[in-house]
Amino acid sequence: MKFKFVLAGLLFVNLTASFAQKTKKADTRPNIILIMVDDMGYSDVGSYGSEIQTPNLDNLAKEGIRFREFYNNSICAPTRASLITGQYPHKAGIGYFDVNLGLPAYQGYLNKESLTFAEVLRNAGYSTLMSGKWHVGGDSLAWPNQRGFDHFYGFIKGASNYFDIGEYGQAPPVELVKDNKRINLKPGQYLTDEITTNALDFLDAQDKTGKPFFLYVAFNAPHWPLQALPEDIAKYKGRYAIGWDSLRNERIRKQKSLGISDPKQAVAKRDAEVPLWDHLTFEEKKLWETKMEVYAAMVDRVDQNIGRLKEKLKVLKKDENTLIVFISDNGAQGGFSAKNRRKPPRNTGPIGTAGSYDYQEQNWAYVSNTPHNNYKNNMHEGGISAPFIAWFPKQIKAGSIVKGTGHLIDLAPTFYELAGAQYPEKFNNAVTNTLSGKSLLPVLTGKSETVERGEPIFWERAGNRAVRKGKWKIVSTYPGYKWELYDLEKDRGETNDLSAVNTEIVNALSADYFKWADKTGVVDYDKIKPANPSGAPQATPLKTAQQVGRGE
Repeated sequence: MKFKFVLAGLLFVNLTASFAQKTKKADTRPNIILIMVDDMGYSDVGSYGSEIQTPNLDNLAKEGIRFREFYNNSICAPTRASLITGQYPHKAGIGYFDVNLGLPAYQGYLNKESLTFAEVLRNAGYSTLMSGKWHVGGDSLAWPNQRGFDHFYGFIKGASNYFDIGEYGQAPPVELVKDNKRINLKPGQYLTDEITTNALDFLDAQDKTGKPFFLYVAFNAPHWPLQALPEDIAKYKGRYAIGWDSLRNERIRKQKSLGISDPKQAVAKRDAEVPLWDHLTFEEKKLWETKMEVYAAMVDRVDQNIGRLKEKLKVLKKDENTLIVFISDNGAQGGFSAKNRRKPPRNTGPIGTAGSYDYQEQNWAYVSNTPHNNYKNNMHEGGISAPFIAWFPKQIKAGSIVKGTGHLIDLAPTFYELAGAQYPEKFNNAVTNTLSGKSLLPVLTGKSETVERGEPIFWERAGNRAVRKGKWKIVSTYPGYKWELYDLEKDRGETNDLSAVNTEIVNALSADYFKWADKTGVVDYDKIKPANPSGAPQATPLKTAQQVGRGE
């Protein structure tokens, strides 16, 4: 009798638990996918003016929203520090690069006071997944799995080959990490594809959890080295025979027709350091064409993989409840520095193969950053402006183009608001830094044209500085300390320096900068400048335009 009573009780408990599981309310909070590309210019996707074939991104833009103004931090590691934590890079510990300069703001890895979006979202019940480039801390204690990600596949440092040793040429092994275990890329695999494949595998496994997910996909393309699949390169054979000046004009016209560029705004002046296409020899032109063909192929392959991600959402029936955001970490890379020019560290194979360590170079980067001025690692618009595309069915009005004026620091608070996640005042015994940015949701949902932040946006990296407040922007380039002033409503190309006739505006914005710098931990660059600055072009003497054309 006693046995029957116990058995009945167990059956009742099991039935009750089963019923509770069936009636448990599903977690319907939105999924989030954040996609970042590396060293890609403002105009390098079709919906921002490019001739490169990016149908998947263009479709996201057609069905979603684009910002005319979205800002990054001009170079890899500081950009990622702001993106991942919602802090200015100095506040997160990466004010310079992923190297330790001996001060808290320049320690070279994310500090514990600046929570990653993975830490906050996992604490709120999300699965947190990442595939791609990390670059915010090389020590294993600062790897993704130790900073809130359930699963990670990719590489830790700032650059990687795309092919391993194999049929495409000779290169060092591609060293990767998967959930804290070191692995290698297999011969014949292409890293852009593998970043996506692992992301898709993570989504398949996560589907069984019943939780919403956050997926961060950090492609290293089209960052150097120029390495692409032959079938992708073939699509662009002959496309760049028109040269950089004609291509830039073509992109400017397309940007105006798309509504991305305001016809009333001045575009950047022609870069005087870029040689005239018609002054190059036939052989020089062919070499430069090849560089851009490979670069375009790398962007093309990223777009193909974004299509794979989109298709996976459909298969999992999650496409109607997922926000996708696409950005770039900085503008395209220049390479001329006064009388010096960056050269590849080594080349053991033709451009495009595993042996290639070549890069796009300033002649084509000048086109990639159309219609803006300057390049990566600089605080003019060409260095800090990126495309921004967001897609969220039924939440974002299709085909929207807005001014935006967002910044990387705004993405973390956007995701937390969307997820209903609480940003804690304390986490793992650390008092957290308060978030610096504002949620983008009012802009994404059509309630506002721009981010209402109530304060300027600030930049400093390796002595380069800038402040953006309303239509005004001040900027200075190291080693100089003189501020330039631009009215970005009329002159986003930064062609007319108004500092001499608007000293009161310069003084006010400069005062704002120094208050921010003091609060954020910024130190005069001359006091901390390393012997071999990271992120700077490798310098060799520049000779003639013809030698530049030959890639010498």
